[in-house]
Amino acid sequence: MYINPYGADPVTLAADLAGRRPRTTRELVDRCRESGVTIDRDASDADLDEVLTFLDDWLVVVDTTDPRGRADALNALLAEHSAPPRLTDHDGHWHVHYRADDVSFARLLTAMFSVGTALHLTSRGIDRLARCAADDCEDVFADTTRNGRKRYCSTRCTNRSAVRRHRARN
Repeated sequence: MYINPYGADPVTLAADLAGRRPRTTRELVDRCRESGVTIDRDASDADLDEVLTFLDDWLVVVDTTDPRGRADALNALLAEHSAPPRLTDHDGHWHVHYRADDVSFARLLTAMFSVGTALHLTSRGIDRLARCAADDCEDVFADTTRNGRKRYCSTRCTNRSAVRRHRARN
């Protein structure tokens, strides 16, 4: 599977990693690989630490609901973790990178997550990143639905909340 490095896929992966933090470098690499990220460099424990720190900062973007504040928080991540766009064909296909080729594994991910989030929020809507509305869930999700009205991270949380509302009425 090929992950679009700057579309909804990186935002979804960032949300997954933020909700279920990888405990080891191997787990981080495996989860990235399972999500379709091409792993072409070594990852270290320092990379894991950098990604976890980034995710803490990225959650500020998630939890900021004011559009201007959200943009400011994301702009700070973009300034720190990405570079001006440039064309590359390192894999035989021309595409855009928002980072240098020789960056660490962590910097590759943080550039992908910050630019992917920016493109997601500007193409889908600045409010299309949130925490689950279920009372007992704080998971993050990127709303990729057509109508933009997603409130829950999963079908399970949607159903549990519906059952609770039904029982409260009766």
